[in-house]
Amino acid sequence: MKLEAVYGLHAVTTLLQRSPEHIVELWVQKGRVDQRMQAVLELALAQGLDVREADKGLMNQKVDGNHQGIVAFRKPLPGLSEKHLPDLLDGIAGPAFLLILDGVTDPHNLGACLRTADAAGVHIVIAPKNKSAPLNATVAKVACGAAEAVPYIQVTNLARTMKELQERGIWIVGTAGEADQTVYQQSLTGPLALVMGAEGNGLRRLTREHCDYLINIPMAGEVSSVNVSVATGICLFEAVRQRQNT
Repeated sequence: MKLEAVYGLHAVTTLLQRSPEHIVELWVQKGRVDQRMQAVLELALAQGLDVREADKGLMNQKVDGNHQGIVAFRKPLPGLSEKHLPDLLDGIAGPAFLLILDGVTDPHNLGACLRTADAAGVHIVIAPKNKSAPLNATVAKVACGAAEAVPYIQVTNLARTMKELQERGIWIVGTAGEADQTVYQQSLTGPLALVMGAEGNGLRRLTREHCDYLINIPMAGEVSSVNVSVATGICLFEAVRQRQNT
């Protein structure tokens, strides 16, 4: 069984809090002694985990990124598939708040979107299986624990899934530069799935056609668009603002 690396103080802390039973090994950089690391080590010891000290060079070989002196090696988490989606939707208390990512392939962008989705209170993140980033160590690091917290479901047919969401009474709002209404003009209350397009290309035609409404983010400067993770944050938190005022 190939172990997966989760690294960085936030990501490892969340893993220890949520799924300590999946951790097989925990490595800490030799000589790294500070208050933040001590808090993580106390959490690990409380879970009965053994901690191994390792040289920084060896840890650098194990992960591709800034590990901040700590790496957890875990068993692969049981994957969520589209067969789990109906049960997840049934378990939502109150109006559904979903995020659909149509072809976000960059793991850094996916991690940032998951982190923002968790902060905004999104129940589920949905993406197509094809041309979408999988959950990996880079995503987990950027997400700072959100990859453990927010269900990420990859579906075979995104258009069909969107139709099934609509049949449940969930309104689907997509983002597109040519939309007539801005994110600030459109109602984002009630059962909602917000759809964000891929880096550069935006929403695919079929995805666009299955949206109930299209919105844009007004741009005041020279650039015509912003990064998908930034756009996701703008739209999600406008929805949060509106939903708190209802």
